[in-house]
Amino acid sequence: MSGTLNKVMLIGHLGDEVKMHYFDDKNCVGRFPLATNETYTNKTTNERVTNTEWHNIVVRNKAAEICEKYLTKGDKVYIEGRIKTRKWTDDKGMERYSTEIQCTDFTFLTNKNEQQQAQSSGAQQQSQPQQPVQNSATPEEDDDLPF
Repeated sequence: MSGTLNKVMLIGHLGDEVKMHYFDDKNCVGRFPLATNETYTNKTTNERVTNTEWHNIVVRNKAAEICEKYLTKGDKVYIEGRIKTRKWTDDKGMERYSTEIQCTDFTFLTNKNEQQQAQSSGAQQQSQPQQPVQNSATPEEDDDLPF
């Protein structure tokens, strides 16, 4: 194979709101952190271990505006893109590197209607204490069973 491939596919949760930066020529860039989790069981201690990896996501122009409008912290999203490493100089003159995911495609996985209904029903549940559900069938009613 003579070609190369730089492709990333992630499903994770937003760690913060989308931060927008607008340029003079009406272009813009949106940036947000995305968390992906890996969970496994430690064989020696039988303990569940979760490792979280953080990814810096970069979206551009119209896609950035859509992400800013519809995504909020905690939302689940599918991101497709490519890895890009940038070299830059910090305030002290030191060369620094940042690895980012340049987003080319995305899909929102959190349904906003379901999320809003869950939040409103959760608020109602907190204000109204739950009554225990009792089984209406009593042993006396089951006497006519053949076994």
